[in-house]
Amino acid sequence: MPRYLILLLDGPMQAWGTHTFEDFRPCNAFPTRSGLLGLLGACLGLDRRDTEALEQLAMSVEFAVRADREVLRPEAEVPKAKAAVKLPDFHTVEDARKVDGSANKNPVVSRREYLFDAAFTVAIGAKPDGPVTLDAIAEALRRPCFTPVLGRRSCPIARPLLDGEAVEASDAKAALATIAPVGGMIYTEGELISAQPLRVRDVPIQGRHRQFSTRLVYLHKGETCS
Repeated sequence: MPRYLILLLDGPMQAWGTHTFEDFRPCNAFPTRSGLLGLLGACLGLDRRDTEALEQLAMSVEFAVRADREVLRPEAEVPKAKAAVKLPDFHTVEDARKVDGSANKNPVVSRREYLFDAAFTVAIGAKPDGPVTLDAIAEALRRPCFTPVLGRRSCPIARPLLDGEAVEASDAKAALATIAPVGGMIYTEGELISAQPLRVRDVPIQGRHRQFSTRLVYLHKGETCS
C-alpha cells in the first residue's frame, strides 16, 4: 500500500505566490507546487542554483493539499477555527523592473498579498522510481538544513511540519482522511482526478531565470474522504 508523509502548514501568515510582476505579488488560495518544492528543498539543504538536485526532487513527489477550516493542536482540547483571510501589504520599491527589463527611475508601490490565520494539511506521495525517497524527506523535515517558512521568509511556521510517521493509505485523499479534523477542500494532482479541474501555473522550470509551466489541479470536497 502507498505511503504518504503528512505536513501540517500552520502559521500566522502564509504566502504562496502565483503569476506576478514587480508591483503586484498575489497569493494563491492554497500552497503551490513550486512553494512546496521550495519548502522541501530548504529542509533538504538544496541550493536554488543546483538545478539537477531540484529537478530530482520534483521528479520524486506528488502533493495533495487540504484547506483546513480548523486545526487541532496537541495542547488544545477542542479544534480552533481558521479564518484564512487574504490581505495585502504595501511596500515602496526603488529600481523596480519594467516590462522591458529596465529599471524604473521612479519609486513604485508594490502590493503583496498574504493569507492570515490559514492552515493546510499536505499528503506527500512518492512518484515511481523517484530519486529522492520519502524517508530522506522525512528526516530533512525533522532536522531541516535551512529554516523552513510558509512561502515567504516573513511567514514562520507555528508548529513542527511533519505529523508523525508515514501513513499507509490507498490514495492521498484516504491518507488525509486519517488526519483530523477532516472536511476541507482538497486539491490533488497526478492520477487522483475529479470533474473539477483547475489549471495552475506553478510548476518550476529549472534554469537561469524563474519560469513556470502549468499543471491541472483537481478539486475534491472534503466530505468525500471523511
